Amino acid sequence: MLLLSAPPLGGSIVAMVGQPGRRRRGSGEEASRSLLKAEQRAPRSRMTPSLIVLEELTLVLFEPKINASDQTILTADSSSKQVILQCNLTTAHTRHKESFWMKNGQDIPNTRTEHKDTIYRINKPRADDSGEYMCVYTFDTAPNANATIEVKAKPDITGHKRSENKNEGENATLYCRSVGYPHPTWTWHKMDGKSPMELDNSTGRIFITNRDNYTELNILNLDINTDPGIYECNATNAIGNTAQTTILRVRSHLAPLWPFLGVLAEIIILVVIIVVYEKRKRPDDIIDDDEPVGQMKTNSTNNHKDKNIRQRNTK
Repeated sequence: MLLLSAPPLGGSIVAMVGQPGRRRRGSGEEASRSLLKAEQRAPRSRMTPSLIVLEELTLVLFEPKINASDQTILTADSSSKQVILQCNLTTAHTRHKESFWMKNGQDIPNTRTEHKDTIYRINKPRADDSGEYMCVYTFDTAPNANATIEVKAKPDITGHKRSENKNEGENATLYCRSVGYPHPTWTWHKMDGKSPMELDNSTGRIFITNRDNYTELNILNLDINTDPGIYECNATNAIGNTAQTTILRVRSHLAPLWPFLGVLAEIIILVVIIVVYEKRKRPDDIIDDDEPVGQMKTNSTNNHKDKNIRQRNTK
């Protein structure tokens, strides 16, 4: 049985006999490669290779065509402008069902429509709006078709520790988190004097872990003499770079005792003040215990009598 099928890209017609392993090649190289793959996958059935080739050639010949807008680069001035992403399904040999938008592999809510021309608007775009956008078209009797639009921006570090306080011998963890696309390349530096010193995993105490928009610096067994200082994380991609710093402070082993020692010092100072005050009291404020009590009563009686005499003379 002879089967004729059209080549995918303007090559000559490929003629096949329905016997596995027997073929004649035309000048259409893509059709030939498809034929060879079909024969390698086909079971020992007389017409299976031909059917597979027809299916693959159909997918190539009738693949939908989508016109999509070019990539967009966000700058500092882009926040005041609206970014418009657009896709248009120009050719499809089967009925179009619907279209929707995705960002970084996740569906964007409220973007599904039945129109062939679909638009997604980004109002006041920022670095976290950058990423890989995709318009997806679905069909009733054919696989989905899609087009990718990249929205790029330089990294913007949105999370990091401003400072970290640790005791000598403990472990410290510093981190930085960013937004922006493409994902940045991360580096860490210690701002030591005049020139920054780049850090890596070669010391045995410092470990750096990078994951897309996140980086982490771990320092083991802190040394009070060498580890304190300013640490900088730097994020760089094809659009630009940005950096942030963290101050690491390392305290002595006696640091937990400092609050207790401070309270003890305050108590000692208070006791000294009280003792000095008592010693400097005026002698008149101190009652003399050697003075007879009876004499004090006699003076009081005499004073009372003198007062009565004055009152009589007045009358």
